[in-house]
Amino acid sequence: MPEFQPGYKILQGSGELQRRAEQLFEQLSACSLCPWQCGVNRLRGETGQCRSAAQVRVYSYMAHHGEEKPLRGTKGSGTIFFSGCNMHCQYCQNSEISQEDYGMPVSNEKLAGMMLELQAQGCHNINLVSPSHVIAQIAIALVIAAKQGLNLPIVYNTGGYDKLETLQLLEGMVDNYMPDMKYSDEIIAHKYSRVPDYPSINQSAVKEMHRQVGDLTLDGRSIARRGLLVRHLLLPANLAGTHAIINFLAKEISKQTYLNLMDQYHPEYNAKDYSELLQLISPEEYQQALTLAFSAGLERLER
Repeated sequence: MPEFQPGYKILQGSGELQRRAEQLFEQLSACSLCPWQCGVNRLRGETGQCRSAAQVRVYSYMAHHGEEKPLRGTKGSGTIFFSGCNMHCQYCQNSEISQEDYGMPVSNEKLAGMMLELQAQGCHNINLVSPSHVIAQIAIALVIAAKQGLNLPIVYNTGGYDKLETLQLLEGMVDNYMPDMKYSDEIIAHKYSRVPDYPSINQSAVKEMHRQVGDLTLDGRSIARRGLLVRHLLLPANLAGTHAIINFLAKEISKQTYLNLMDQYHPEYNAKDYSELLQLISPEEYQQALTLAFSAGLERLER
C-alpha cells in the first residue's frame, strides 16, 4: 500500500491551501460560513448563532481513546474540542462546551501548535470537534502547521449542520468527514436543536462529504486514511427517525458507509423540560436499530 499523504499537503505545494484559507477567513467579515449565514462581522467582535467572534475558543485537546475504532487506534485520536456550536441541542451532553462556551481563547498560531503537539504525542489524526463555526480559523492554523511539518489526516467531526459551499472549499483539506445525522424530520429538528431545515441541509452535506472522500479506507493497522464515517444517536420514542436515516445512507450514499449507531443517549442540559426526552434507550431499541441497518445492507457498523 502506497504511503498516505494528507490532502492538505498536496494543496500546500500548489499554494491552494493558503488561497482557500484566506477565502474562508474573508467570510468572517459578514459571516456566511454555515447555514445560518448570520452576516455579522466577527472580525469586529460581533457574534451570531454560534456566539463566536474572530478568535477561536478551545475547551481541551488530547489523545482521545474513546473515539471510533479506526480513529483511536492504539495511540489515540488527536482531538481538539472547540467551544460554541451552530446548533442548540436541548439534550446536549457537552453543553458546557457547546452552549455555555467554556474554554480559552487561542490564536491561530497557538491552534497550529496544538496540532503539532498532538502529532508529537503519536496521535493518528487531528480530530476537529464542532469545527463548522470556526473552520476559517482552523484553515489558517492548518496552513501554519503544515509549513511546520504537520502530516496527519484531518478529521472533520461535525454536528452535520454544514453549508454546502463551505464544504466545497474544504475539498482536499479534509481527509475524513465524520458528521452526525441527528434527525430525519424537520419539525423534530427545530424543536430539539433549534435549527431550520436540518434534514435537507444535513443530507446535502453528507452527499458532498462522500463525493469528496468516498467510503472509509483503512491502512494496514486498521487506522482511517480517508473517507466518510457517520454517527447517529438514537433518541427516545424514535424521535431521531433512525429508519429513514439508515435508508438514506444505504440508498443514497453507500452500503459501505461506516456507521456508528450510538445508544448512549442520556437526558442532559434542558432535556428535563421535555418529558419525551427523559427516557433512556433500551437494549431492545438498540438491537432493533442494528437489525434495520443490517437489513438495509449496511454492514460496517461500529459496535
